[in-house]
Amino acid sequence: MFLGEYYHSIDAKGRIIVPVKFRDELGEKFIVTKGLDGCLYIYTMKEWEAFENKLGSLPTGKADIRKLVRFFLSSAAETEVDKQGRILIPPKHREYAALEKDVILAGVGKKIEIWSKEKWEETATFSYEDMDDVAERMSDLGIDF
Repeated sequence: MFLGEYYHSIDAKGRIIVPVKFRDELGEKFIVTKGLDGCLYIYTMKEWEAFENKLGSLPTGKADIRKLVRFFLSSAAETEVDKQGRILIPPKHREYAALEKDVILAGVGKKIEIWSKEKWEETATFSYEDMDDVAERMSDLGIDF
């Protein structure tokens, strides 16, 4: 399980240092793909296969489902950590997530999210009041805290 926030920089070649705690769990090869809300997702191969199977089982007769499947699968790239503990983020992924200098790697359970610092601060941070509202809606889904 991936947990925590880590602040790093992306270098001129598009490489980001992956925290040791994340590297240990990722394994040798893993998948980077576009994520929701303007970030990137990193999946272990095992989690990616499970996600890919779920997408493959969806009915493709609906346009929204086809768009969703295309969004994730067409942008998926297999990658690995180099000897310095860095991963190379493909140019199309850097552009999509607006990764230019400061980045956040956030562990969110079964995957890692990569955010530009600016986008993280504007999108992925919450006030206590926001979280109260979210928690109330989650209890409707059977998730209690």
